[in-house]
Amino acid sequence: MPRDRAPRRVAQPPAKPLLIYDGLCGFCRRWIERWKGETGDAVDYAPSQEVAARFPEIPAEVFARSVQLVLPTGVVLEGAEAVFQSLAIAPSGGLALHLYRSVPGFAAASEWAYARVARHRDAASTLTRLLWGKRIERPEFRKSSEIFLRLLAVCYLAAFVSLWVQIDGLVGSRGVQPVARYLAAVRAQVGTRVDLVPTLSWIDSSDGFLHVQCAAGVAASLLVLGGLAPAASLAACWVLYLSLAVAGQVFLEFQWDSLLLETGFLAIFLASRRVRSWRETSRPSRTALFLLRWLLFRLIFLSGFVKLASGDREWRSLTALRYHYETQPLPPWTAWYLHHAPASFQTFSCAVMFAIELGAPLLIFAPRRLRLFACGAMIFLQLAIAATGNYAFFNLLAIALALLLLDDAALPGKARPTATPAESRRWPRAVVGPIAALLLFASGVEVAATVFRLRSLPSPAVRVVQWLLPFRSVNTYGLFSIMTTTRPEIVLEGSDDRQNWRPYEFRWKPGALSRRPAFVAPHQPRLDWQMWFAALGSAEEQPWFLGLVLRLLEGSPAVLRLLETNPFPDSPPRWIRAVLYDYRFTDAGERRFSGNWWRRRETGTYLPPVTREMLRSGPPE
Repeated sequence: MPRDRAPRRVAQPPAKPLLIYDGLCGFCRRWIERWKGETGDAVDYAPSQEVAARFPEIPAEVFARSVQLVLPTGVVLEGAEAVFQSLAIAPSGGLALHLYRSVPGFAAASEWAYARVARHRDAASTLTRLLWGKRIERPEFRKSSEIFLRLLAVCYLAAFVSLWVQIDGLVGSRGVQPVARYLAAVRAQVGTRVDLVPTLSWIDSSDGFLHVQCAAGVAASLLVLGGLAPAASLAACWVLYLSLAVAGQVFLEFQWDSLLLETGFLAIFLASRRVRSWRETSRPSRTALFLLRWLLFRLIFLSGFVKLASGDREWRSLTALRYHYETQPLPPWTAWYLHHAPASFQTFSCAVMFAIELGAPLLIFAPRRLRLFACGAMIFLQLAIAATGNYAFFNLLAIALALLLLDDAALPGKARPTATPAESRRWPRAVVGPIAALLLFASGVEVAATVFRLRSLPSPAVRVVQWLLPFRSVNTYGLFSIMTTTRPEIVLEGSDDRQNWRPYEFRWKPGALSRRPAFVAPHQPRLDWQMWFAALGSAEEQPWFLGLVLRLLEGSPAVLRLLETNPFPDSPPRWIRAVLYDYRFTDAGERRFSGNWWRRRETGTYLPPVTREMLRSGPPE
């Protein structure tokens, strides 16, 4: 930055940088304690009342006006530049100094702001106490990082186990959409492209290898949970879940699958590369922490933004929750009670939801007390959603991300012994830096495209996003942008004579009117979920649905295990049809009288009666 005068110099400079401050200023003392934590032993700090006599070249009024940084070269910097220069010595602390010296106007704005704060120190001190609390030392996130990694391991474990018990029926050789057939179709079109379809099933697409991948995922999750080689184990979890998500096709395209992959990838760089991390803890990477918080921001903020941006009348009028509890994919029994809450409560709840989704993320990077408030608000929202819905491991994963906003002082208990730098085995900057830059760029493009509704992007940005897309580790977020106000349900029925029809009962989705809606999370019955989506469209739009019907006509044991009942235990039916119903919660009086949780009304035919021969020759007309 050009100066109006040459920098001041001293005749007897210190051996290392010395930052001199007003020892009588409480505001100054608080921030000096914070900066000491940032710079460690690389910078010395001293009150002007003790060391001013060593530097007669600096007038007393200058000491009173601003901090002074005396460099070993004898050069003296003051004000904002002195602060930025001293902090630039800390790891990852040079950005502000770079902006100060390189960006036009930044230096002037910084010095103007510094001067205003310096002239109103009492007010600044009060504001500091309100926003940061009594102590503003550099926060540590060792304990919250450990908790996050353990919760992430639980999410991985739930995801792998849940998929393992369903994998044969979903994408096995006798499943709804066999992965071998899918990969054969890909190979016929583009060849064996691991960069486009990144799955280990290219090696072996058998049912046995699908089970091997699930088992290996469970083992890797348990290693993370136990603190054994966490970085390597998390890398294994990510590779295995990506492989299974790609092999799972439509059944693993849910937002929480993408969120688990993105979170899991970033967590690799948060975790220690040590083999036995449970003995000692190391300071987590600030870059990895930032990326995970940026992910949390995108997840929560975009969830609220897309609801309003969609133009949906129910969200904009705050009436959406009058329908949500009844029409969500797999409501538990608590949803029945919330559905019957007063309309004013539903409106108030919707307003609170928007306040959290749109407001709390803005506080993620705010001072400590605001950050802690944001953490509490987002956890409250996730607990409320989990208490009234079945969203697999999504809520637990979102809570795990929110916990990264808590510093060690906000959590009970003592941190484990601190590892030395040599023992911590943190990821080198040469690895983390380029990856972070790439992910920030790609995710920033995604956010800009969503928020500003960009219809076209620069071709280099498009190429970067498209290159990363198959790996599902930079994603867009936003659930339920349009509120469904009705609940169409598909009921599959089989018959041998087209006269007497018997229904197939699913395990979790609404079917029998008297069956109590149940909690099933963190397990996700993926076929039940897909049936909810299928009911919103037509059978012809859902190739997997016709595959399901064909497997039922064949009597596939793997698929039948996904259902609650098989009405044809001896041999599969000759015909299957799908009838569409409108399901509604009963009211309190009707439930007391009949015992039913649901009532329904037939609305039409979803799929006319079909046979195996008809489906093998082509979709029904």
